[in-house]
Amino acid sequence: MYVGIDVGTSMVKAAAFDAVGRELAVEARPVGLELRDGRVEQDMDEVYGAVVTVLDGLSARVPGPVELAGLTGQGDGVWLVDAKGHPVRAAASWMDGRADELLDQWLADGTFETVFRRTGNAMFPGCPAPLLSWLDRHEPASLDTAAAAVFCKDMVFQRLTGGARATTDVSDASMPFLDPRTRSYDNGVVELLGLAHRRGLLPAISDPVATGRARGEGLPAGTPLANGPYDLPACALGAGVTAPGDGLLIVGTCLAALVATTDLDLTGEPAGLYISTDRPGHWLRAMPAMVGTAALDWVLRTTGVRHEEVDALLARTPPGAHGVRVLPYFAPSGERAPFVEPRLRAELTGVCLESTPADLIRATCEGIGYAARHCLAAAGLTGTLAVCGGGTRSPAWTRLLADVLGRPLRVVEGEVGARGAVLAAAERYGVALDTAPWTEPATIVEPDPERAAYYAKGYEEHLERLARARTRARH
Repeated sequence: MYVGIDVGTSMVKAAAFDAVGRELAVEARPVGLELRDGRVEQDMDEVYGAVVTVLDGLSARVPGPVELAGLTGQGDGVWLVDAKGHPVRAAASWMDGRADELLDQWLADGTFETVFRRTGNAMFPGCPAPLLSWLDRHEPASLDTAAAAVFCKDMVFQRLTGGARATTDVSDASMPFLDPRTRSYDNGVVELLGLAHRRGLLPAISDPVATGRARGEGLPAGTPLANGPYDLPACALGAGVTAPGDGLLIVGTCLAALVATTDLDLTGEPAGLYISTDRPGHWLRAMPAMVGTAALDWVLRTTGVRHEEVDALLARTPPGAHGVRVLPYFAPSGERAPFVEPRLRAELTGVCLESTPADLIRATCEGIGYAARHCLAAAGLTGTLAVCGGGTRSPAWTRLLADVLGRPLRVVEGEVGARGAVLAAAERYGVALDTAPWTEPATIVEPDPERAAYYAKGYEEHLERLARARTRARH
């Protein structure tokens, strides 16, 4: 039995797999987010407690020896820990917007672009650099007390193993301090961002990923455990996206587009990031938009519609949603891919007294689809496209996405991130697994040619509306 642990933003999951990748059982537990005045924080002890709980539940359902376990989780944010991996303060989430003004300053003075040209990473308010700078200015005591500024999975790994020091992997370290060519921190970038005096907080980079033995909490004592990569590259592994040009769209809380590449191109508009993978010279060109299913969740709450009603409602209104349009930029910190616009906000237009909840829901799903198409184009998709995430559990929305994107979708079901975490752990420990059955799609959804042509025109209109909205956001 192999166990994958995925510590998500709103849900912690643990999945058990057999040797050919069949899911034996899944345990899940929600974790909270505290949203206040643009700040988004998480209780680290609650997150870690949820990890232990789901692992205990999994062991009760599927007893037996665990050959190895792999760990993944949400990226970015700042998780300040002491020497034993315990929290110094609440974690600042990747969704946090408190550093908006600081990022505005870096955008204006050229710092933002300089960092992108050196690291291939376009900073956004919820990534470590602006958050650490904000804390350095407003909460220096927190940084003084901390032993390390790690990422979510790193905190969990240190506590599950009782590790003596904090470590991370090249994927989490990619944003924004890593030199993608040397796979080590670019100290010049750290200095440029005014954080040289906090350099000691950056965790050591384990390349390949760190390993350790579970100390008996959640996992049986002595279980081999591997830390990383974080959830985006872990999902790419779990979906079998490794050949240059192939892509993955994750329709989750974050709408993430990733394309495998061997080409490190630091020209063009600074946006997204290059995620270093376990293979030197191979990256994932990532365009992780801030909001995916979270946008639809907001519309469902506002209209009083339940998730299980979405498929039926999508069938009640035609493509174009009777003229209702949604720009789905709902995050309090604006957007980070395929462009950075900290003050961009969602827009809902074309609504009248005859508009229905079905129109609002379809327009939101279409808007998210257009945003996904924008991200995939910017990431350089030329090959096949896999999709996964909570949004793909809706057959109607998945068909809509195939139409909006105008291409076949390889639908990968189940706990894709946890699956990728296991594959990464197996590679690290030298356990030979046939990855083909582990990454086989459940189905392939083909686009309807007529609807795809309609949405191709709608996408151009979306880009025009977006350009006007970005101009307004800057004034």
